[in-house]
Amino acid sequence: VQLQAFGGGLVQAGGSLRLSCAASGRFRVIDDMGWYRQAPGKQRELVATIITGGNTNYADSVKGRFTISRDNAKNTVYLQMHSLKSEDTAVYYCNAHIWSYGLGTSDYWGQGTQVTVSS
Repeated sequence: VQLQAFGGGLVQAGGSLRLSCAASGRFRVIDDMGWYRQAPGKQRELVATIITGGNTNYADSVKGRFTISRDNAKNTVYLQMHSLKSEDTAVYYCNAHIWSYGLGTSDYWGQGTQVTVSS
């Protein structure tokens, strides 16, 4: 099972970016999916999560600016980011809990995609 993230880049403050992350490989069910980020010199932190039924959870710092969504048919999770700030600059990682035959539920991480917001 692999997670591959797309969509990072350089954007001016106040701009928008959309990240996507697709799961591929042999698995049966994707449970919750989410995005985390890690800025230089800081610990990785939660940005947003979404469960299979669609309920979402956001870090206080991104509420009202970021929206997480998922397309279960495409095994893909998205992060729409608006009103970006310099403090949003980080490497963004997607995460998913995936159930596979023989392995049960395992925790998977994407490779990370850089988001840089210039002020």
